[in-house]
Amino acid sequence: MTDKPTVTQAMIDAYDDYTHLSLDRRKFMERLTVLAGSGAAAAAIAPMLAASTAQAAMVAADDDRLSAEDITYPGASGEMKGYLVLPKATTAPLGSVIVIHENRGLNEHIRDVARRVALDGFAALAPDFLSPAGGTPADEDKARQMFSGLDMKQTTANGEATRAFLAGRDGANGKVGAVGFCWGGGLVNRMAIASPDLNAGVAYYGAQPPAEEVPAIRAPLMLHYGGLDERINAGIDAYRAALEKGGKTFEIFVYDGVNHAFNNDTSSARYDKPAADLAWSRTIGFFRKYLA
Repeated sequence: MTDKPTVTQAMIDAYDDYTHLSLDRRKFMERLTVLAGSGAAAAAIAPMLAASTAQAAMVAADDDRLSAEDITYPGASGEMKGYLVLPKATTAPLGSVIVIHENRGLNEHIRDVARRVALDGFAALAPDFLSPAGGTPADEDKARQMFSGLDMKQTTANGEATRAFLAGRDGANGKVGAVGFCWGGGLVNRMAIASPDLNAGVAYYGAQPPAEEVPAIRAPLMLHYGGLDERINAGIDAYRAALEKGGKTFEIFVYDGVNHAFNNDTSSARYDKPAADLAWSRTIGFFRKYLA
């Protein structure tokens, strides 16, 4: 029986550079080969670092407790696509949550996260923020490349349009929060600045906004970070200082010993179940406080 390859922190850091900074696929595999000791070892390790589309969902797509559908709705300057999930058991007006994807677009993992949100008693909408470019492709490398072509002002405006759509839906209580992961966490921070009617924002390992824009934030924020995520964590202190100076309502949690994307259960090398479960319980409690 072949031993499972060992994934080191340097390998995880190289993958983070590849997915978020300047490495291309060829250079990433070259670096991984050096770190792993051989091309064969690198080939075995690469899928462990990446998200796996074969990973089973935590909440099945056909879960009979939920009503789920792909929808279109008005964006800021064109049609948006999204995945809307509602709990069947609740008849009272619902708070709503925008579930914002990573830099891979609206994939099966984020659909699963939306279903988790709905099971916790909210109307959940996972928008496809690549809608202006035609929507999320099946090829995740291609999807990742498409993000550099997005106009962030338009993207943030599409976030606000999503909030307005959810707030006005039949069966909604008018209160809308947003939770985002990686790229989506950064968008939550931008929405908190640009959307004065956002009721709550939760950013998982998201890029922080410029300190001078923080005074515009009105929504309470909850910010989750992985303790080993040096790239994103470099901005925590300045963000904290700006939030404190502005008298904002916020909570920051740093989970020691875990990586960027620790919530993504489809990435076996980076997922950390204890941290993910704790962050999720805090997130749902936060939404229940501010969206009820």
